[in-house]
Amino acid sequence: MQESLQFLSQSLAGQTGRAWLSAIEDIADEAGYFQPLSAKHNVAFFDVGKTLLVTFESLQTIQTLSEDAHPIGFDLMREEEWSVLSFFSDGQTWFRDLAIYRYLDRLVDDGFFEDFDTVLFYGAGAAGYAACTYSVVSPGARVLALAPQATLDPRVTGWDDRFRKMRRLPFNDRYGYAPDMIDAAERAVILYDPHVEMDSMHAALFTRSNVDQLRLPFFGPALDYKMLSLDILHPLLSALGKNADIRSEFYTLHRQRRSDRNYLRALLSETEDAKRWRLAKAICDHTAKQLSAPRFKKRAQQIQGLIDKEIEENSLQEKAS
Repeated sequence: MQESLQFLSQSLAGQTGRAWLSAIEDIADEAGYFQPLSAKHNVAFFDVGKTLLVTFESLQTIQTLSEDAHPIGFDLMREEEWSVLSFFSDGQTWFRDLAIYRYLDRLVDDGFFEDFDTVLFYGAGAAGYAACTYSVVSPGARVLALAPQATLDPRVTGWDDRFRKMRRLPFNDRYGYAPDMIDAAERAVILYDPHVEMDSMHAALFTRSNVDQLRLPFFGPALDYKMLSLDILHPLLSALGKNADIRSEFYTLHRQRRSDRNYLRALLSETEDAKRWRLAKAICDHTAKQLSAPRFKKRAQQIQGLIDKEIEENSLQEKAS
C-alpha cells in the first residue's frame, strides 16, 4: 500500500489558490477524484482504506499549518492508511453552501459512508463547526472539533462579536445548529482553551451525553497550530479512529505541553499574578532543568527571594502577636 501512496511525498509549497487546487486535483486523480462545488468550495476524495476521515479546511489555513502545503488528511493517509474526504474553502465560510448540501445528499443516497468501517469528521474553528454539523450525514461517526462555533445565528450567540460580518450566512436552515447535528454521532470530542472566553462559551453549548469536552488551557485560539507543533493532533485523531479511551489518550498526550516554553510562560504568568510563589518557583525550576532555560533559572532565584521575604514577614507577625 505504501508504494501506491508515493504521491503523498510531493510538496505543494509555494503553490496557492488556483495553482494549489490544480495540484490537488492531479494528486486526487491518482487515488480518487477532485470536484469543484462552488466558487469558494471544492472537495477531493482519496480512496485508501476502510476508515474514512472527513476534513474541513480553508486554503489559507493549509498554507499556514503545513510546510508542504498538505491537507491534514495526508499524514493520516500515510500513517494509518485511511481514506480521506477533504473539503476546502477559500476563506472562512463556515462551509455554508447549498452546493455542499447537494453533494452530501448525493453521497448519502449512494450509500457512500456505509462503505467504510469507521468514519471520522475533523475541523478547527469555522471548519470545526462544519465537522460537527455535517457529521449528521453519517450516523455513528466520530467527531474531533477544535474550538468550534455552535452557530453564528445572532438569536443564539449574539454575545460573540468576532464574526459580525458572517452573520448574514444562513445558520437556521439545514445543517444549521451544530450541537443538534452531533446527536447522531457515536462520540464527539470538543477541544477548547477555557481562557478564550468566546470559545469556552460555544463549547458549553455542546453539552451532550455523547460529547467529551476537553480543555487545553493556555493554548490560545489557534489550537490546531499549537497541537501540531506539540505532535498532539495526529495521535489524538488516530486514537479516536481506533476507538481508544479518548480521555486517557488526551491526558497522556497533553503532558507534552510541559516541554513548550510558550505554555510554561503563560502558566508562570498566571501563577505569579495569583502570588502562588512556591508553584511559580517549581515551574521555573522544571523549565530551567528540562529545557536549559537560563531566564527561568534566574527568575527562580528572584522568586526564592520573594518566598524568603514572605517567610520572614510571617515570622515577624507571629512574634508580634
